[in-house]
Amino acid sequence: MEPALIVIGSGLAGYTLVKEFRKYNKDRRIIMISQDDGREYSKPMLSTGFSKGKDAEALAMNSADAMARSLEIEIRTFQQVSAIDTKRRTVFVQEDEIEYSDLVLALGSEPIQLPIEGNEYLMHINDLMDYHEFHKSVQGTKNIVILGAGLVGCEYAHDLSLAGFNIALVAPEEQPLSRLVPKECGETLIPALKDLGVRMYMGRSAMKIAKVDDRFEVSLDDNTTISADVLLSAVGLRARTALAKAAGLNIGVAIEVDRGLKTSENNIYALGDCAEVSGLHLLYVQPLINCARSLAKTLVGQNNLIKYPVMPVVVKTPSMPVATCPPSDLSRGRWIIEGRSPHLQAVFRDSDDNLLGYALTGECVAEKRKLSQELLVEWF
Repeated sequence: MEPALIVIGSGLAGYTLVKEFRKYNKDRRIIMISQDDGREYSKPMLSTGFSKGKDAEALAMNSADAMARSLEIEIRTFQQVSAIDTKRRTVFVQEDEIEYSDLVLALGSEPIQLPIEGNEYLMHINDLMDYHEFHKSVQGTKNIVILGAGLVGCEYAHDLSLAGFNIALVAPEEQPLSRLVPKECGETLIPALKDLGVRMYMGRSAMKIAKVDDRFEVSLDDNTTISADVLLSAVGLRARTALAKAAGLNIGVAIEVDRGLKTSENNIYALGDCAEVSGLHLLYVQPLINCARSLAKTLVGQNNLIKYPVMPVVVKTPSMPVATCPPSDLSRGRWIIEGRSPHLQAVFRDSDDNLLGYALTGECVAEKRKLSQELLVEWF
């Protein structure tokens, strides 16, 4: 049997790549290896599911069997690749050794674990199966503590509040979205979330978690204690790199790849959250989609190089719309903020008045398209 194109990972990156590849090649043997149930779903929809009354089953778009039939591929679910032999071009899966012609790592990312006592009580939502477990855990409860006020933490705080839960949002930063937008723009989310009933504990860190009967007590660094039924950690993600590192691939923040998405080993590629593309590690959907389309062309012999367009990040907090294109280097310019809170337009310009980034809130989000057209694209 001919060596297969092997894709490790059945998330958005893996499935999008195979869909794009099948547009060019209908016949090549493809094996997808998934450590979970392999269902197709849209990860961005997880943080809006509760307010829509959707459980994991409702968010699933297709089963692994349906995807295998549709794409004419083999999907191995609940299996993990234990090792990659780059010299023999094989992967080891349980008792099997499978030869590959090309290997694509779509391993995704994993939640950062807080180094605090009681962190084993924290839940994470990083995929559909995590969502299922969290959804099951909150049934019949009311009080949820969310740690982290970045994009994901704010989206879940907003969504779970709309779904009727009492939310406490805890973060060491003074304002939400601190890595994405300037201080003034992040602060517009505070009254919006408070209006939904979210209790904000900004500028404070969780130090310890204790289980008391059927509830949890979260101790903060200012001696405040918050009681909750369920705890959700949204403090960030890191690329899954262990498998690639063990195989001898170059690792930086993530698996290092060039603009062709090729790793340091021939015939091995990476994309999505696990990949660092020419120094850029972008944990968003649009870069992933662009990489999947580009890599599909490379795998059919076109040797395509990735090109990133302007890729705004839209935060799913409809009570206070936020859109941003963060500058890649804050030392290259300064933020100029116009408007009156909560309707702010922040532009990041260099000394030559070139637009290198922007952040928009409230009604000013309507300027997103105009500013995107002006933005001096800093990618490649």
